[in-house]
Amino acid sequence: MAHREILRPHDKPELGYWIPLSFQHVFAMFGATVLVPILTGLDPATALFTAGTGTLIYILCTGAKVPAFLGSSFAFIPPLIGITASHGVSYALGGATVAGLFYCLVGFIIRFAGTRWLDIALPPVVIGSVIVVIGLSLAPVAMGMAMNNPGGEYSLVYLSIAVVTLGITVAANIVLKGFFSTIPILFGLIAGYLFTLIMGCFFPAYAIINFQAVKDAPWFGLPVFRVPHFSFVPILTFVIVSLATICEHLGDTLVTSKIVGQDFYKNPGLHRTLAGDGLATAWASFWGGPPNTTYGENIGVMAITRVYSVWVIGGAAVIAVLLSFFRKFGALIQTIPTPVLGGISMLLFGIIASSGLRTLVESGVDYKDKRNLTISSVIFVIGIGGGKVAINFTHDLRFELAGVALATVVGIILNLIFPVNRGTVKTNS
Repeated sequence: MAHREILRPHDKPELGYWIPLSFQHVFAMFGATVLVPILTGLDPATALFTAGTGTLIYILCTGAKVPAFLGSSFAFIPPLIGITASHGVSYALGGATVAGLFYCLVGFIIRFAGTRWLDIALPPVVIGSVIVVIGLSLAPVAMGMAMNNPGGEYSLVYLSIAVVTLGITVAANIVLKGFFSTIPILFGLIAGYLFTLIMGCFFPAYAIINFQAVKDAPWFGLPVFRVPHFSFVPILTFVIVSLATICEHLGDTLVTSKIVGQDFYKNPGLHRTLAGDGLATAWASFWGGPPNTTYGENIGVMAITRVYSVWVIGGAAVIAVLLSFFRKFGALIQTIPTPVLGGISMLLFGIIASSGLRTLVESGVDYKDKRNLTISSVIFVIGIGGGKVAINFTHDLRFELAGVALATVVGIILNLIFPVNRGTVKTNS
């Protein structure tokens, strides 16, 4: 494989390249995928199992044309916690299962009604701005992991680890040639991990990595599977939240399209990507895992490496499934220090934001037009600033729209109500 050779979605790499390329995606998604079940009281091993199998379902639904890894969705954390507290975890999983099927219903409507309405509701000025928000809204998460210790206090030690990790990742991305230029994230993770270990050996007070969990973990074990139950309030809650996550799906799919250079809205079609995402979410929740979503971290890996092979994504999915049964290795992965993940995320999340800027530039959005300037400005402030709309219908039913989802909805509304100045606006949506 020549230096910076692009692997297209259908390209199958040689086995010697395939495995490390897939492992790089596993490292990128692992932290976030296991964090969601930890926060919501679900089993991390189950999340790995359903993320891997859900990704394979997505690949099947999209005809192996879209390179996307699906992992635990942060957007569903509030309803998972809320419904679990009021009804129990089984009813929360039931609501999430139906939300996944709702995705399929929306995809079915798109299949017959077409996507022309999307061109009207989501022109480049809206979707490009939303993509910028998707990346930059994650910036505080990256910096928090890079700078703050578990107590939430600033730590120069953590920052040093993050800076070293980021520096080596950037250097690997720019300097290395041939195959090694395609796995800079893996280089950064390993280098950051080793740096943390060495620092802990010389300065025991700054030791961060603890292998006790690895020693205590069994070699093999089954994930914890749960049976979902269904009730009206949990179902309605999750369906309402899924309206926001569908908007995020549109943005993630467009980001992937821009990075790969293929229009996935048209081929295999937005209806198939939505159905794949929905079935993966329904499958994950049915078995006791958190709902799935396409992962920005893995989109960032593809943007950096220019390796878009669906075979590589599928390999990562298989590895995730195997890791769900291999408990000691899963425990070892969980020892990756937070600042190492923070250093990597500083680059990955920035790549997503840059992809949004690329969309705005390449689409010819004219910011001399006050209409475009206003729409982007409002989207940026609401999305990055953490805007939120919350309505309590009953004691048990709460509707909340926040961050990226709220910014998307507001952007769509502003785009529809503001008149278009045909003389100044240039789009090629």
